[in-house]
Amino acid sequence: MGQVTTRMVFEKHAKRKDNLYPVRLRVTHNRVQKYFPIGLNLSDADWGSTMSDNPKKIFKEHRIYIQKVEERAMATIKEIFPFSFEEFRIKFGGSSSERSDVTEVFQRYIDVLNEEERITTAYSYRNALVSQKAFMKHKHRKRIGFEDITVTWLKDYENWMLDKGRSISTIGIYLRSLRTIVNIAITEGNLKRELYPFGKRKYKIPATENVKKALVAKDIQKIYEYIPTNDREAKAKDMWIFTYLCNGMNFKDIAKLKYLDINQGKVTFIRSKTEQSGRQMVRPVTVMLLPDALDIIQKWGVAIKSRRDYIFGVFEENDTPEVQNKKIQQEIKTINKYMKRIGEDLVLPIKITTYTARHSYATMLKRSGVSTAYISESLGHKDLKTTQNYLDSFEDGTKLENQKMLLNFN
Repeated sequence: MGQVTTRMVFEKHAKRKDNLYPVRLRVTHNRVQKYFPIGLNLSDADWGSTMSDNPKKIFKEHRIYIQKVEERAMATIKEIFPFSFEEFRIKFGGSSSERSDVTEVFQRYIDVLNEEERITTAYSYRNALVSQKAFMKHKHRKRIGFEDITVTWLKDYENWMLDKGRSISTIGIYLRSLRTIVNIAITEGNLKRELYPFGKRKYKIPATENVKKALVAKDIQKIYEYIPTNDREAKAKDMWIFTYLCNGMNFKDIAKLKYLDINQGKVTFIRSKTEQSGRQMVRPVTVMLLPDALDIIQKWGVAIKSRRDYIFGVFEENDTPEVQNKKIQQEIKTINKYMKRIGEDLVLPIKITTYTARHSYATMLKRSGVSTAYISESLGHKDLKTTQNYLDSFEDGTKLENQKMLLNFN
C-alpha cells in the first residue's frame, strides 16, 4: 500500500457568500488527492491568526480543533487496509451522511418528540438546538461531530451562555438536553463511550439551588379564605385550590380530565408526563375528591352532554396536540397572572403559581407526618428521589420543637 498523507488546506478559491473560506482536510494516496470538509470556515485573517506560532483565544481553539481532526484522520487511516478513499470517507465522517452530527441527531430527536405528541418537551429541545447552533456560529463552525463535544467545548459553551445573560436554570436545561443527545449518539455508535464528556472528574452540569416553592399552612389558609374581586380572580383561585386538593395535579392533566374519569367520589388519571415517557409500567393516579373539589367541578365544569366530554372545557375534541399545548400555556399564564395578584394582596412570601400548589400539596402532607412513599405515589413519581425535590424544609417552629426534644429526658 502506498503512503497516505494528510494536510489541512485553506481554500481561498472557494469563497462563500459570508466572505469566509472553507478549511478542508486533504488526503493524498498514490498521487491522488481527495478533500474532506471539517465543518470550519474562516476569513483570511482568522486563518493566519489560527496558524500563527502562538495563537490566542478563539484562534487557539481553532488550532486545537484542526490538530484533533488530523489526529483522528491518521487514526482512521491506520484502521484501513488496504486503503481506499471511500472507506475513509465513511469511517472518518467528513460530510458523509453515514455519520450523524450533533445537529442532525438533535433534530431527529425533536421529530420523535413531536410524533409522540410531547410538544412541550420538543419545544424545550428546539430551544436547546437553537442555542447550540448560535454557539457553533460564534465558533465559526458549520458542523460539529460528537467527538467535538469535549469538556473544554462544554465549559466554553457554558461561559458563552453566561456572557449572553442566560440563567443557571436555562443553562442547565440546555446542557441536559445536549447530554441526552450525546447518550443517543453513543447508543447509535456515533461516539465511543470512553469519549463521554459528562460525569465525575469530567464536565458537571451547573445546578441551581432548590428555591422554596411551597407555602406554609397559614399562607395556604389565606388563599383558601381569600375573597376574589372578579370572576377571573375567582377562577384562578379555584383552579389553584383544585390543583392543591387533587394531589398537586399538573394543569395539563386537569385540562385532559373527562367526566368518565370520575367514579364513586374519586378521579383516576394517568399523568401526561409519564404516559408519554415510554415506560412500560405506568401507574394511574387516584385522587379522592373532597367536597371543595367537587364544588369547583360543579362551578366551572361545562354542562355534561357525554361522559367523554372534557370537564373544564379547555380542549375541543378535535384539537391537535399543538393546539392543546397552546391552550394549556395560555390557561397557565392567566392563572399565574391572577394568582400573583392574589399573592401580592395577601403579602405572601413567594410568587404564587400553579407549581406552588403542587409543591405545597406535597410539603403539607410531609409536615403532617405522611410517609414520603405515599406522597411519591400520589404525585405519580417513579422514585422517591424525585419526590424529595418537591418536599420543602420544615418550618422553623417545627425544627425548634424537634430540637427541644434533645433535652427531654422524661
